[in-house]
Amino acid sequence: MAWLVYACLLVVLLASPASASRSLAVAGGDPTGGFTAVSLSESNFVVQHPYDLPSNARYKFDGGVRQLWVLASDKPHDRQSNTSPRTEIRMTGYDYSSGVWQFEGYGYVPSGTTGVSVMQVFGAGESATTLMLHVYDGALRYYDRQVVEEHIYDRWFRLNVVHDVDASTLAVFVDGVERLRVPGRGGSSHYFKFGVYAQRHASSCMESRWKDIKILKKI
Repeated sequence: MAWLVYACLLVVLLASPASASRSLAVAGGDPTGGFTAVSLSESNFVVQHPYDLPSNARYKFDGGVRQLWVLASDKPHDRQSNTSPRTEIRMTGYDYSSGVWQFEGYGYVPSGTTGVSVMQVFGAGESATTLMLHVYDGALRYYDRQVVEEHIYDRWFRLNVVHDVDASTLAVFVDGVERLRVPGRGGSSHYFKFGVYAQRHASSCMESRWKDIKILKKI
């Protein structure tokens, strides 16, 4: 009977989402395989911050780490905007409308930060974004919906977001493991953003840190 119990346990493990994700990681390898990194300079990193404050009041770039924070009471990034407070970096120079593009970066979200978008693919058909990754109570989520990665607080994680425009699909990898695959949302132009952008039930202070940012394109 022992062999039967073992066999049943093995079937359950292989069918579990975690095991499926591990299999994807092994089968797919490095998510950047087949991609080529584009050339980036500081001019490609445009900081959007509360309009009544200088950028260094909400943004710091030191030792290769970009630290971005915003308060729930802050102004929007533009005097004419009615959006929520944000300190985000808008990647410029590589807006795209076709092909397969990828964002890669190492992120860090300190505990206590919640109700916030930390990364987005901007541009869509009937909404502003094709993808947003939110943090709620220590979990990284697809918008405010399904969990992409649990236990995101207080650790560096590798984030890869692959957008196949022509196939209208997006895949999200955390630490090299595919955690999410969703359909696109249309739109004629897209670009990547990261940082902190207040959402529902935001904490009084929101912060994320980023390093080793890359934009890659499939050739």
